[in-house]
Amino acid sequence: MMWNWWFWFCLALCTADQYRDEAVRIMNETPLIDGHNDLPWQILKKFNGQLQRTEANLNYLEGTHTNIPKLRAGLVGGQFWSAYMPCDTQNKDAVKRTLEQIDLIYRMCQTYPETFLCATSTADIKLAFQQKKVASLIGVEGGHSMDSSMGVLRVLYYLGVRYMTLTHNCNTPWVDNWLVDRGDDKPQSNGLSKFGEEVVKEMNRLGIMIDLAHVSVATMEAVLSVSRAPVIFSHSSAYHLCPHKRNVPDNILQLVKNTRSLVMVNFYNQYVSCQKEANLSQVADHLDYIKNTAGPEAVGFGGDYDGVDVVPTGLQDVSSYPDLIAELLRRKWTETEVKNALAYNLLRVFDEVEQASNHSVLPNENVIELNELEGTCRTSYGYSPGDHSHQHRPGVLPVVLTLLLFYLWLL
Repeated sequence: MMWNWWFWFCLALCTADQYRDEAVRIMNETPLIDGHNDLPWQILKKFNGQLQRTEANLNYLEGTHTNIPKLRAGLVGGQFWSAYMPCDTQNKDAVKRTLEQIDLIYRMCQTYPETFLCATSTADIKLAFQQKKVASLIGVEGGHSMDSSMGVLRVLYYLGVRYMTLTHNCNTPWVDNWLVDRGDDKPQSNGLSKFGEEVVKEMNRLGIMIDLAHVSVATMEAVLSVSRAPVIFSHSSAYHLCPHKRNVPDNILQLVKNTRSLVMVNFYNQYVSCQKEANLSQVADHLDYIKNTAGPEAVGFGGDYDGVDVVPTGLQDVSSYPDLIAELLRRKWTETEVKNALAYNLLRVFDEVEQASNHSVLPNENVIELNELEGTCRTSYGYSPGDHSHQHRPGVLPVVLTLLLFYLWLL
C-alpha cells in the first residue's frame, strides 16, 4: 500500500516538473509580455524616483514584486511599465507628475541597458527578444494625465506612450470610470462624451492603444463601437468568475472577440476570487474562461504587480510566471495557444493599432469647452480670441453699463 502511494506521489512530482520544464522551453522561445506593472510607482513612493540611490538598485531591490533577477527568472521579455498618477492629481499637477514617471522609465533603460530596451513599436519588442532584454514600453494609467488636452495627448505619444487607460478610479470630463457601475460615482458622460469620441479617434490616428481597464461598461461599449482598431484591457479579469465591477462581463467579451481585442488577466486577489485569498489555479480559470469565451487570440497577462497589495498563492512575484504557464499546459493548452497568450496576441493587437494609425492626416484640433473643465488653477487663453488678460479685469460691457448708469444718475 505504501509503495502505491509513493509511486503516485513520484509520478505527480515528475509530471509537474515535466510541465514546468516545457513552460520554460516555450518561454525561452517566446518570452512573456505583461500588460501592466507599477514598479515606477513603487520607486517614486520609496525613493522619490531616485534610481541612483543604493537601496534603489534594481538588481537587489527588496520589498517589491519586481526586480531584475525576478524578471529574469520569470522569463519576462516585454513589460508595459505604468506611468501612473493617482486621481487626486487631477486638475492639479497630473501632467507634470506623469511626465516625471515617463522620465523615470527612460532612466531605468539608461541605468540598466544590459537588461532594459525602451520600446515604442512591435519591431522594438522583437529586437529586445533577440537581444534577450526586457522590452520596456510605457502605458499611462488614467485619462486625467492628459488633462483633457489633445495637445498633451500628442506629446505623450511623441514621448513614447503606447497605451493610455482612459480612466483610473475617477471620471474625467469626457469619460466615466468603473465606480459609476458600483454606484460610488455619478455618470458624467454616460460612457463617452462627444469630446471623448474625438479622443478615441485621435488615439487611433496616432497609434496609441486604447486601454479599457478601469472604465464603466457603458464606456467599454461606446469605445468598442467607435475605435477603428482593436483595444486592450491591460489588467482586468472575467466578471463571470468574479463579479467585481473592474472585470469584463460576458457581453463585452463577445465584443472583444468581434473586434479582435485583448483582455490581459489581472492577478489582484479581489479581481480573481472576489475574496482576500486567491491562488494560481483561480488565475488559470480566468485565462481559461476568456480563451473559451472570446477566443484564444483574446487572452494575455496583466499581472498588476507592484500596483496591488495582495497576489495569489503561487504567484508571489514576477518570477512565478513559468508556474502559471505550466498550469495552462497541464490544462491541455496547445503550444500555439500558450505562445499567443505570452506575446503574439499583444503583438498582433499592437501591429493592428500601428497599421490603423495615419500621421498623414492632420491632427485633431477639437478642444473641450472651458466650462466642462474643473479646478481653480486654470487660465483661459484661447477661449476668448484677442484677449489675454480678461481673467484679471472686469469685462468691457459691464464697465460701459456701469458708467452709463452713473451718467444717467447724474442727470
